[in-house]
Amino acid sequence: MESLRLPGEVASLKPIRDYVNAAAGKAGLDKVRAYRLALAVDEIATNAIVHGYHEAGLAGDILLHITVSDESIEVIIEDAGRPFNPLLHQVPNNLEAQLVDRDVGGLGIFMAQQSVDEFRYEYAGGCNRNIFVMQRSAEA
Repeated sequence: MESLRLPGEVASLKPIRDYVNAAAGKAGLDKVRAYRLALAVDEIATNAIVHGYHEAGLAGDILLHITVSDESIEVIIEDAGRPFNPLLHQVPNNLEAQLVDRDVGGLGIFMAQQSVDEFRYEYAGGCNRNIFVMQRSAEA
């Protein structure tokens, strides 16, 4: 398992994306699947930093763990920000509407969940843990 710890700051988003993209490349994901994984991680990391830390008046780190098996790549994001379970967040109900008519918020969480093969959330030990799994083979 590889790990990366960065401050829970917006400036950490690019290094997070770079880290996930490098791991996806090493795991042999094709460009589309690598992009989808990086997009999902970026959306949740952004929410953790902006909403979980900054808007809550908190500070802390973002910790990433990446595990590659024969079948999949798993990325875990941990943060000690305000507890937030994205699986309980309502899917925007007006996705078919024009952009100006849509409700604000929620689309990034929806995209993150739809971009990966498996998405899980845990809260333990004062820590949000978002888990992303992408099969190494698109046929899997």
